Amino acid sequence: MSSPKRVRLDGDAADAPPFLVTHSGTHHADEALAVSLLRALPRFADMPLVRTRDAARIAAAHCVVDVGAEYDAARQRFDHHQRGFEETFDAAHKTKLSSAGLVWKHFGTQILAAKLSLDDASPLLPLLHTKLYDDFVEAIDGIDNGQAQYPGATAAYKSSTDLSARVGRLNPRWNEELPADAAARAADSDRRFEKAAALAGGEFWERLDYTVQAWLPAREIVERALAVRKEKSGEPSGRVLVFDEYASWKDHVYALEKDLSIPEAEQIIYVVYPDEAGSYRVQAVPEHADSFNSRRALPEQWRGVRDEQLSEKSGIPGCVFVHASGFIGGNKTRDGALQMARKALDL
Repeated sequence: MSSPKRVRLDGDAADAPPFLVTHSGTHHADEALAVSLLRALPRFADMPLVRTRDAARIAAAHCVVDVGAEYDAARQRFDHHQRGFEETFDAAHKTKLSSAGLVWKHFGTQILAAKLSLDDASPLLPLLHTKLYDDFVEAIDGIDNGQAQYPGATAAYKSSTDLSARVGRLNPRWNEELPADAAARAADSDRRFEKAAALAGGEFWERLDYTVQAWLPAREIVERALAVRKEKSGEPSGRVLVFDEYASWKDHVYALEKDLSIPEAEQIIYVVYPDEAGSYRVQAVPEHADSFNSRRALPEQWRGVRDEQLSEKSGIPGCVFVHASGFIGGNKTRDGALQMARKALDL
């Protein structure tokens, strides 16, 4: 990416071409991502960027991010440092927004529509808007605002490989020799910021690509399986979900249960799917996506038992194993795995 274009503000500000502003000096991941996101929209793509803390330049800017002590979306002012600022992505989120979150909140659906060539009315837009916030932008917001990921907990180890840390390391080192000339120092700072924006934006677009190419297809598979789960599983309450092909299902089960208002008595307990060897697995659904505890583990008497011994204990032919914790088991056939799931519900 070329260096940011500079603009002159001599004379009447009304005569100046539109330009973006963010702050000068040490850069952070939030404004680096915010600028990169804005540049995905045609009206901002070629707009010059000015990095400054000068009040006159900030006032004259077409759009301002992370500086100016003002949040006014109608006037395209997106700072979050001012007293009293408590904006979040929506009522369901508690993390205070940074400039990245503010830009994504107000421009995210437009950016997605432009990047993915989607109609403005596409139902994918609100789905992806929230998904990308949850999976990428919210962490930038939380870190920039100093909000702990696990309030009250002591970290077991230090993490310095996240995007915010890597963007931060593109700033000059404390003992690095910088140009003596002020203009040269400013040019060096702008060059570093452009590297930061390219890094933050590049990783965001990679995440978007993964979401569209992998996450969305998996969601569609899970949604179809949920619609026919009672018929395919032979379990009348619908608590067993069956896949004809493997898909990354955990994230989607919880979201779709909520979206489809599936009552607790019909929530998924076991998932049956083919494995790479041509056998079938029966897996207990965790209490939540990151939990090691299952909604209902496979029966205790099956745990840690294998092959013929397991088939004898369960009364189900073709059993291969049940993990010692009961979170997963296997059978040589689809029907056998379904029998394991249905029988486990009755024990």
